[in-house]
Amino acid sequence: MKTFSPTPENINREWFVVDAEDKILGRLATQIAHRLRGKHKPEFAPHMDNGDFIVVVNCEKIKVTGKKLDQKKYYNHSGYVGGLRETSLEKLLASKPEEVLLKAVRGMLPRNRLGRAMLTKLKVYRGTEHPHAAQKPTPLELTY
Repeated sequence: MKTFSPTPENINREWFVVDAEDKILGRLATQIAHRLRGKHKPEFAPHMDNGDFIVVVNCEKIKVTGKKLDQKKYYNHSGYVGGLRETSLEKLLASKPEEVLLKAVRGMLPRNRLGRAMLTKLKVYRGTEHPHAAQKPTPLELTY
């Protein structure tokens, strides 16, 4: 018996929609990253992108535990001397709640071309409306 190695023709991608209302950020991000990589499928291969598409709605209603709203900081640098900027989670949730979930999931994916390709299959939206109704995404109930 030979070991099965999936090819691009064997990949079967599905569309799922996740409601992020009252979900905890880290727990939601781990399950989304798991699905984006395709680790829930029996034909998982670490060198291939065989994960599913995930549409997340209501990302502005996501929850965090503890004092993370005040204490968690996001850093970016302009490249110039003294160009380090920091933003708290509270400010980022108020202005760009999509970025919070994207950054959390990005940190859980591989740091290479494959990880960047996996991240393009994640679609995050404020509110309950999304433009992917034509793909007929099925609701995904996450366990946590």
